[in-house]
Amino acid sequence: MSEQPRRPRTSGKPYRRPKKDPVRILAFEALRAVDERDAYANLALPPLLRKARENEGPEKFDARDAALATELVYGTLRWQGTYDAVIATCVDRPLGDVDPPVLDVLSLGAHQLLGTRIPTHAAVSATVELARVVLGDGRAKFVNAVLRKIAQDDLDGWLERVAPPYDEDPEDNLAVVHSHPRWVVSALWDSLGGGRAGIEELLRADNERPEVTLVARPGRATAEELLGEDAAVPGRWSPYAVRLTEGGEPGAIEAVRDGRAGVQDEGSQLVAIALANAPLEGPDRRWLDGCAGPGGKAALLGALAAERGAMLLASEKQPHRAGLVANALDGNPGSYQVIAADGTRPAWRPGSFDRVLVDVPCTGLGALRRRPEARWRRRPGDLEGFAPLQRGLLRTALESVRIGGVVGYATCSPHLAETRAVVADVLKQIPDTDLVDARPLLPGVPELGDGPDVQLWPHLHGTDAMYLALIRRTG
Repeated sequence: MSEQPRRPRTSGKPYRRPKKDPVRILAFEALRAVDERDAYANLALPPLLRKARENEGPEKFDARDAALATELVYGTLRWQGTYDAVIATCVDRPLGDVDPPVLDVLSLGAHQLLGTRIPTHAAVSATVELARVVLGDGRAKFVNAVLRKIAQDDLDGWLERVAPPYDEDPEDNLAVVHSHPRWVVSALWDSLGGGRAGIEELLRADNERPEVTLVARPGRATAEELLGEDAAVPGRWSPYAVRLTEGGEPGAIEAVRDGRAGVQDEGSQLVAIALANAPLEGPDRRWLDGCAGPGGKAALLGALAAERGAMLLASEKQPHRAGLVANALDGNPGSYQVIAADGTRPAWRPGSFDRVLVDVPCTGLGALRRRPEARWRRRPGDLEGFAPLQRGLLRTALESVRIGGVVGYATCSPHLAETRAVVADVLKQIPDTDLVDARPLLPGVPELGDGPDVQLWPHLHGTDAMYLALIRRTG
């Protein structure tokens, strides 16, 4: 029998194959997808987890493995800015000169050391083994050296070293301590107003893992039915909302699989409910969702419209997203139609609708809990790119509603340039309009500000930072 060739020995020790850790390998693959393909973790991670669960070999995942992999991915992405500041002090080159795959492994290790209860020795050794598998022995030595430096202090100790004093530079301090880009800290602070306590509460909330929130679509399911699920509790504000307090897999719930219920943040539900309940002058027969993809609000609006005998037209520019809307509305008890159309070039006549919703494309700064990578991907210049589209969609919405009808302008961003500035600019061009006080249409929801528009907040309401302005066409 011929002998297998041996790898060269180093330090007189025989070569040892690296141990493959399926959990950390999967987490690394998800981070690479986010970095290389601009994927979103909430879209890249589920198929990786599904494949791992279906594996019948020794690497098959159980629930604890899936939970750890999820924490490693989301925790690393949320705290990327802070970890970059720490890693930068522990390497002998500019951070931009570190290969991205190496930086991903270092960030995974930093999160285990500074952001979890994993023992120091286990965090270092497991990450070095991961480096040996995905990077090779040479770069694994570099990873080992850096992680041992990071392990010399805890997170609080590192923050004292890498964050500038608050009194000298408040925004930069908050950016490092709470892992948000400085420009995002500044924008959120402007939108929130007030002092230090409020912005710190908001930034902390952005770094917390959000609960899974379900919506029971009226006429198809009830909140009481969903409350029969494990660890399910009522929503805070929406009568159709149910929260899964221990995470859970929504796809395992029969009502979700059947489309009678869906996953939908409570802030998104409140926007649809407020528009549906806004007082009208005249008939209430035709509703429009002018930016309907991927279909969550459209499904709830369609169900609410059906209760009143109204029909819903759901319009979405991208055909594949229009398909998602059609899937969400499939089985709706009322009358509806889904079309692929550009909301700024309407396929309907002016004044055709009694109620119109435009949840416009935006930077998504209100959903950083769910999409933590968005904070690092967005740039201040993105605001200029969205501005013409947001104004165009609102103008078209106001032209599409009849006199006496109501338009809801919504964004999943609290940035003033995407909220009040858009509304103010468009209403100057279309004078025959009145802002409707949206606050009474969200009964029981506290701290809604001076109105008439509404800004929801993660730290105050437990929702995404949804914005809503309701506008009545008067002439």
